[in-house]
Amino acid sequence: MANENPLLSPSTLPYGLPDYAAIRPAHYLPAFDEAFAQQKVEIGAITRVRSMPTFENTMVPLEMSGRLLGDVARTFYTVSSADATPEIQLIEETLAPLMSAHNDSIELNSALFWRIKTLHDALDDLDLEPEQRYLVQRRFREMSHAGAGLDDTAKAQLTALNQRLSTLTTSFEKNLLRDTNDLAVVFDDVAELDGLAEGELSAAAQAAAERGLAGKWVITLTLFTGHPYLASLTNRASRKRIFDASRARGSRDGENDNRPVLREIVRLRAERARLLGYDSHAAYITSDETAGSPGAVHDLLRRLAVPAARNARREQAALQAIIDAEPEPFPLDAHDWAFYTEKVRAAEYDLDRGALRPWFEAERVLRDGVFHAATELYGVTFAERHDLGAYHPDARVFEVRNADATTVGLFVLDLYTRDTKRGGAWMNSIVSQSRLRGTQAVVVNNLNVPKPTDGKPTLLTLDEVTTLFHEFGHALHGLFATVTYPHFAGTNVFRDFVEFPSQVNEMWIYWPEILDTYARHSETGEPLPRDVVAKLRASEAFNQGFATSEYLAASWLDQAWHSLSAEDAASEIDVAAFEASALADIGLDNPAVPTRYSSTYFAHVFSGGYSAGYYSYIWSEVLDADAVEWFRENGGLTRANGDRFRNRLLGVGGSKDPLEAYRDFRGRNAEIQPLLERRGLAS
Repeated sequence: MANENPLLSPSTLPYGLPDYAAIRPAHYLPAFDEAFAQQKVEIGAITRVRSMPTFENTMVPLEMSGRLLGDVARTFYTVSSADATPEIQLIEETLAPLMSAHNDSIELNSALFWRIKTLHDALDDLDLEPEQRYLVQRRFREMSHAGAGLDDTAKAQLTALNQRLSTLTTSFEKNLLRDTNDLAVVFDDVAELDGLAEGELSAAAQAAAERGLAGKWVITLTLFTGHPYLASLTNRASRKRIFDASRARGSRDGENDNRPVLREIVRLRAERARLLGYDSHAAYITSDETAGSPGAVHDLLRRLAVPAARNARREQAALQAIIDAEPEPFPLDAHDWAFYTEKVRAAEYDLDRGALRPWFEAERVLRDGVFHAATELYGVTFAERHDLGAYHPDARVFEVRNADATTVGLFVLDLYTRDTKRGGAWMNSIVSQSRLRGTQAVVVNNLNVPKPTDGKPTLLTLDEVTTLFHEFGHALHGLFATVTYPHFAGTNVFRDFVEFPSQVNEMWIYWPEILDTYARHSETGEPLPRDVVAKLRASEAFNQGFATSEYLAASWLDQAWHSLSAEDAASEIDVAAFEASALADIGLDNPAVPTRYSSTYFAHVFSGGYSAGYYSYIWSEVLDADAVEWFRENGGLTRANGDRFRNRLLGVGGSKDPLEAYRDFRGRNAEIQPLLERRGLAS
């Protein structure tokens, strides 16, 4: 069987990279079946030990268990998110309840929980190293949180809820992908796309050709409500078509309608929270995050919403003034905001961000920006491995080494959008690092940059440059985390801490010695003019009222849905009315400033891992802004600073309380003032 199924034998490729060329969709489900069975045997061997629990006879074999399942799962879910063909989607739908049931069989295992609880109760009497001690604490807390202490009847109810939720979240993602593809906007006349650059038109023509629409232009949709092209399209009707298509996703009657799906998700999550002893799903989730409670989250969001909404209204008035001066004025609408924002930016800062794309050629941004900053800061180098193939021809593999030439792992970059890739940008691991298992990390960054026709350079927007640096911050976290136990590998940290390293990595975008290296004209090689650089820096806080408001609105929607009690969630909720009421409650109901994600395409919380946790970005940004201030105070881009950040924060993975790790790095707790100043929210 193993000879016939490459997933059932250890990969012979460097770093354990799966041999994707040999893997077929038909291999996945049999491999999962074998992996489930194998881990059940491994867990059974732990619980059948007659002697009293010790770290060596309980925690170590638990950490060693499920290796095959982890390998198969990471291999599959990398593909299901980045190249989800109909065959892969069907496998994922079949797999979802099976994976949920298997996880519950471990998390809710009474005999295993007794062994871990016994160790936890005697923790002060055990001679354990810090990582070992924390492993016992976290395993006990996580199993308790999952419901391991419930009686058998409640566990059966919980397992049924978890399985149904796993199916629903998979359906939500599948519906969203199909509706996003279905709502891509087709243009018959290139004149309707006036304002787009040559590379953008080339990408639209390429997207049309791939759909059998030669001679037309197709604008594919991004995951968030807006679209980068809204900033440059001169045709207002074209802007409206793209914006309306984006807002319609998942909310049209038919097979892709996500409204009944998300209502059931909300109801079942609330039921599960009540079963576990919590008032709401938000209370359940935040109880095991650094925030601690929904109240702490709500206090932060409300504190920021008032000045953000005020600043957005001020920005709106400036945009309306420009429109009122035109021959045919009209009230500013949401699809106009980005276009007229660029006009204001040009007037106030003499800056046209759309014209900067020739200075952001993707390959140069990657090698002379993203990689170069990491080399300067951490001493690591990156060499492309053309001999190693990934799961798709567009995915490229790089080997990462330390300054002393010792290996770190592999980095995979999948830059371009395609119909089989879910929206947005993300990092995930294919292989996780562990001293116990003798493995090094293999991590992936996925973006959704439109692919130009052959021979044309890939020119990035400034937002796409930011996304590339951001996601690479996650990749560094995954690569640098050096732990003994796989439970703590990579980015396995609290959800409201995980965005912190990625947001810190964005600081190098404008750092002089980095920007001067990568921001070179794609044709002439000339650096981005210094006066433009100065304008970019001066305009960093520009439009932050809008940016902060749209983000906070989405965060509040997430909290509103997941703060419902089981009784309230069981009522027949009108999704649009619920959104309107929630946004009015926090004062972010400005029609010209839509929420970054509406509920029906809010993949972060209804199919991803951010349910009741989308606040994490702003929560982490408190730490990020404070850490950036430390870097500036201590000399910036130096190896000494990089080593401190790597060793005390990135390198510990999840093996230490994150706020304790931050205090170890910073010397104190984070302060909120740098964030308020960055976003123009300081009073």
